[in-house]
Amino acid sequence: MSAADERLTALYEAHARPVWRYVVSLTGDRSGADDIVQETLLRAWRSPRILAQDPATARAWMITVARHLVVDDVRSARHRHERQVADPPDRQVADDTERLLEAILIEEALRTLSAEHRAVIIAAYYGGRSVAQTAAELEIPEGTVKSRLHYGLRALRLALQEKGVMR
Repeated sequence: MSAADERLTALYEAHARPVWRYVVSLTGDRSGADDIVQETLLRAWRSPRILAQDPATARAWMITVARHLVVDDVRSARHRHERQVADPPDRQVADDTERLLEAILIEEALRTLSAEHRAVIIAAYYGGRSVAQTAAELEIPEGTVKSRLHYGLRALRLALQEKGVMR
């Protein structure tokens, strides 16, 4: 077995299962997730930089590649199922695929937070409430709201980074 084969095997053993679970969480398609994992490993095998680094550090790269493959697959599937119509629509409809996948990732990341942090973030960011309004609604001091926002957002950022979101 060559060194590249050994590193690919190490990548598979370290990351195939988490990447597969991640893809299934995005798509709900177990058999399709196998294909995505296989393609992700193939791309890792073709990338000397990934094969050269420690296999334990490649998970973020593999999650990002898998996520892009899922997006590409969704777009191509939509394209295959398009029907020809006699009259095209008057206006174009925006592609919300990327936005939908981001919403799924954020929802999953929010689930990893404690209930207290999640409640404050949802009230402040998704509810559009001020610190004072959030404090009144949750019946906690304003300082606690600020603290939970700070630590909750930090935990949310880490959870998203673990899922391969790098922005």
